[in-house]
Amino acid sequence: MLLDTYAWVEFFNGTEKGKKVKAILKKENCFTSAICLAELSEWIERENINRKEKMHEIKTLSSILKLDQETLELAGILKLQKRKKEKGFGLIDAIILATAKTYKLKIVTGDRHFKEENTIML
Repeated sequence: MLLDTYAWVEFFNGTEKGKKVKAILKKENCFTSAICLAELSEWIERENINRKEKMHEIKTLSSILKLDQETLELAGILKLQKRKKEKGFGLIDAIILATAKTYKLKIVTGDRHFKEENTIML
């Protein structure tokens, strides 16, 4: 399972959706795209949360998937394709989607941009 930023934020906030993420983390082998660390870093800073603690938790509960050239090239193609159908599909979403496709993982999210993909919607 590939947890996106949305899933991690719900998990850290302890919401009902976050409880679903917690259950997934306990049962499944989970991963996080390296690009999510940038989004989560922004969220942690904005919320004035302990960065070291949260980043350690992410790295302990999931494996971080580094970005490679092929995944990034695929992300550009996917962004272009998705933008034809859906406005607001950004490059970070495309990188997350490309990472999921590269590693053949389901995305755990509540982000509507991934609705038609191989996802577990929260």
